[in-house]
Amino acid sequence: MQISKTYNPREAESKWYSFWKENGFFRSVPDEREPYTIVMPPPNVTGVLHMGHMLNNTIQDVLIRRARMQGKNACWVPGTDHASIATEAKVVAMLKERGISKKELTREQFLEYAWEWKEKYGGIILKQLEKLGASCDWQRTRFTMDPDLSDAVIDTFIRLYRKGYIYRGVRMVNWDPQGRTAVSDEEVIRREVNQTLYYVRYAVKGEPGDIPTYLTIATTRPETIMADSAVCINPNDERWAHLKGKTAIVPLVNREIPIIEDEYVDIAFGTGCLKVTPAHDLNDYELGQKHNLEVIDILNDDGTLNDKAEILVGEDRFSARKAIAKLLDEAGLLEKTEPYTSQVGFSERTDAAIEPKLSMQWFCRMQELAKPALDYVVNGDVKLIPDKFINTYRYWMENIKDWTISRQLWWGQRIPAWYNAEGEWVVAKTEKEASEEFIAQGKTTDGLRQEDDVLDTWFSSGLWPMSVFDGTRHPDNADINYYYPTNDLVTAPEILFFWVARMIIFGHEFRGTPPFRNVYLTGIVRDKLGRKMSKSLGNSPDPIELMEQYGTDGVRVGMLLSSPAGNDLMFDVAYCEQGRNFANKIWNAFRLVKGWEVSGETASSAQREAAVWFGHRFNQALAEIEGHFANYRISDALMATYKLVWDDFCSWYLELAKPAYQQPIAKGAFDTTVGFFESVLKLIHPFMPFISEELWHDDLFGTRAAHDCCIVAEYPKCSEYDSKVLADFAVVQHVVSEIRNLRNAKQLSPKTTLPLAIHATSDVNYARYTEALEKMANVSDIRFTTEKPAGSTSFLVGKDECYVDIAQNIDVHAEKERIAKEIAYLNGFLKSVNAKLANERFVQNAKPDVVANERNKKADAEAKLQLLTENLASL
Repeated sequence: MQISKTYNPREAESKWYSFWKENGFFRSVPDEREPYTIVMPPPNVTGVLHMGHMLNNTIQDVLIRRARMQGKNACWVPGTDHASIATEAKVVAMLKERGISKKELTREQFLEYAWEWKEKYGGIILKQLEKLGASCDWQRTRFTMDPDLSDAVIDTFIRLYRKGYIYRGVRMVNWDPQGRTAVSDEEVIRREVNQTLYYVRYAVKGEPGDIPTYLTIATTRPETIMADSAVCINPNDERWAHLKGKTAIVPLVNREIPIIEDEYVDIAFGTGCLKVTPAHDLNDYELGQKHNLEVIDILNDDGTLNDKAEILVGEDRFSARKAIAKLLDEAGLLEKTEPYTSQVGFSERTDAAIEPKLSMQWFCRMQELAKPALDYVVNGDVKLIPDKFINTYRYWMENIKDWTISRQLWWGQRIPAWYNAEGEWVVAKTEKEASEEFIAQGKTTDGLRQEDDVLDTWFSSGLWPMSVFDGTRHPDNADINYYYPTNDLVTAPEILFFWVARMIIFGHEFRGTPPFRNVYLTGIVRDKLGRKMSKSLGNSPDPIELMEQYGTDGVRVGMLLSSPAGNDLMFDVAYCEQGRNFANKIWNAFRLVKGWEVSGETASSAQREAAVWFGHRFNQALAEIEGHFANYRISDALMATYKLVWDDFCSWYLELAKPAYQQPIAKGAFDTTVGFFESVLKLIHPFMPFISEELWHDDLFGTRAAHDCCIVAEYPKCSEYDSKVLADFAVVQHVVSEIRNLRNAKQLSPKTTLPLAIHATSDVNYARYTEALEKMANVSDIRFTTEKPAGSTSFLVGKDECYVDIAQNIDVHAEKERIAKEIAYLNGFLKSVNAKLANERFVQNAKPDVVANERNKKADAEAKLQLLTENLASL
């Protein structure tokens, strides 16, 4: 068939992805083959494809396609996460556009709208992953709120509750006023923030008629003074010894509070006096518990002031801060302000400033659960790649705190706890079971209602590697027994604790084994200036537009060329351009081969030697590529593939194999070339699935069966290679490169044939490669000599000296000047090296390899000087 002049990625991508999908190439069911399983980190159902998704899923697809070609039963399970906080925010925004408030709806009505939103928008990112070429088993697509997955979550809650891990209690939690829900410690991002330190004057209560006295307290949060329950001083601070046993008056609200003593107070911070606000600071809460202080919560769930504040009721906390500062100043109670920098926590989901808040929540005890999950990583049962993340993981797991698992939302798995009219509660899966449990305990079932809170999204996604195979509800089903544990997980380091650790915890809890063997941790995608890509900076390209412009294969290559495991990648669209150029190079090379006419002649010496060399070179490169894959150096595996195809196959093998202009090629050489090309297509397929499949079906390879596709072709296997052949050919390449450099330096036309003489002292059999040298370097009259021919220019290749007669083609005077300058430079260089080697302290104290390197420099410089001197004399 005719092949178009240029590669059309859009046409090939649409055609082959549909073909693969419709013909079941992505489908996996248990059989007798070795399984290779990856579960996709489920993107948020609210999400659209961004550069991080591109990188993560490209790596997964490379791994899954390679395993499929290796004959393994490759199963890549896709899906999405219900993302409670993010999705609820989207639904609330949608309702607002329709003039509906969430407060006006019942839970059931709100959930109807939520499911409507999910059905309309929730599948966008998975469709976009198809554009990327993701070869997932789409029939296995799961959603974390599918009925059976939700059922598994509820069962897990009940299991852990009955084992004593889950409990309910009032604790200080991280409150997200924008999401109006508690979040776990791991969901709080701490950042340095420039703030103001306010020095506020508190009156000290004295006897009637006494002159008023004041103490000054430094705080960054004057909006919480109305919640103060005490003033605390350090008992060792002599400055405030006179205040012991007295009381102070809270500014603006004139409430009397005790002055207490505790060594917790940092004498050096601020004035040495501390306002104690148990409802709005974790440390203050612990002080309050210790000293039995009143807890006054002045904030509503949305971060506005409530009635207990007495003033500015309904004001947002940050606008209240400014207003309080003004009121204090007007009352003469603001002594001064000064700039202050401190760490502030922000919600990982909404970016709202976190508010410490006392709240009744559900918690999971983690210390005992975490130990096996730590051991798996430390002992190497689960490998973190790169291993630099092991210490981070160890620190997290050794310092783990109880997990706040309840969220004050409606979208998600509702906690299976039930309350009666007396406020008593039981944990049960259904209302019927709850009623039976209350009766068994001799308690009333009047007013029976279910807990309003839902479970943290990470609780459900922690079950993902098992729940997608229904492995918690039916632990002996065929899928879970075949596919679990999975092989590789590809994810981001920032969710190593959020998600990876919890999957390991749950995997051990349910099956006694971790859910995967290897965790490949990608870096953050940054722009070429090193900035994290974000919408606000406008530095994040649209992945779909990139694929439209550069082709999907080009973008996949571009992403991987710049992405070493665990290290941030500096992305530049120039990498995608490089990827597109690589695809075009392969396409044009294929057109070249397809355009050859074939004859029955015998292959030339150059063609035969090229075939022998490239066969060994392919196996050498394949061994290198396999080594990179074994160590999860995917970027290095691609670069080795890139160099093999571009440099070795296209620039050397095809140039040696191609016939003279308008001449046919020998059938043997042609068949060998076609075979090599087929191997190249197999090798690039995991990285570049579309162009490889498109070329695979060309009639150059004969007629293929309907399902004889590159996607399931046998991946190349490593064979022995001859290092001597490769080393000899590398010398030949060096000779060619030197002659080409000589032409460039002397401005000689590539069409000018030059005589070549070789003084060979090595064991390289140059006679074997004379035809190859003639073709690649455009030399003639190749002869072997022991003496330098008159008028020739020489260069060293290893131990051998090559002479090229260029005297008839150059400006002798200019060449003499050039050589003289080079001799002068080398004499200066040699002088500095000799001085270093003459320094006894250097020779005695430097590392042996450093000294040896300097001696090698000296020997090389002396050899070049000798050649240049001879060249100058010959001119």
